[in-house]
Amino acid sequence: MTTTKFLDLTDGRLSYDDQGEGPLVVCVPAMIGLRSEFRFTTPLLVAAGFRVVTVDIRGMGESSAAWPEYGSGPTGHDLVALIRHLDAGPALIAGCSSGAGSAVVAAATAPELVSGIALLSPFLRDAKGGLAMTLVRAAARVPGVAGALWKSHYVQMYPGTKPADFAAERARLAANLAQPGRGRAARAYICDMSHAEAESLIPRVTAPAVVVMGTADPDFPDPAAEANWAAESLRADLVMVEGSGHHPQAQAPEQVVAAIRKLAGV
Repeated sequence: MTTTKFLDLTDGRLSYDDQGEGPLVVCVPAMIGLRSEFRFTTPLLVAAGFRVVTVDIRGMGESSAAWPEYGSGPTGHDLVALIRHLDAGPALIAGCSSGAGSAVVAAATAPELVSGIALLSPFLRDAKGGLAMTLVRAAARVPGVAGALWKSHYVQMYPGTKPADFAAERARLAANLAQPGRGRAARAYICDMSHAEAESLIPRVTAPAVVVMGTADPDFPDPAAEANWAAESLRADLVMVEGSGHHPQAQAPEQVVAAIRKLAGV
């Protein structure tokens, strides 16, 4: 059982947990996701000799619900504040989806604090999404429906074999979205988030990087093409995970951990 810790920032409070000893890895979930997305990768990383911190992004999990803005850019700056607070040397950031964009923002704006970035199913630009995400974004503009819509879309993000605890994790997410203020945050992520800041900062990233993408990721019209663009833009290694959807850290944790270990040189 992990203990939740908190970091108070000017505009709100971030929640995180902290496990293991060794080089620091900070894990960032996807938008409208919980830090428990990394429940399978964390023990593997700890066993491999890493200190692993998983964080709830703005509006989600045990972090504050209400913030003046949400998105990969603001979360990237939150990561810089968190790594400074941890005071454990530079961190390798593993971010999923919009969390990958946040990793890019952090690496570009505070390169001395970031030793590497593992980008899982990365959204690094405001490219056209897949059909399912396009429909969700349109419907989520109706007040009060964002949380319910995301619960439905969540199933689509896990094609093929789902984690054994998928139903329980989905229930945890639904319960979190039902809390006061979480629906507003979800709507902001779905409808208003831009990755323009992350894309503009890509040329400033000097940290080594790896891109991990599922071949069946429904959030991209062409997952392989998007993964190749991201890898080429960042001069990163590329790992395609056969059959995985938008959360390879939950569907293929061993492959994700192998990519992180290679990036870290362990």
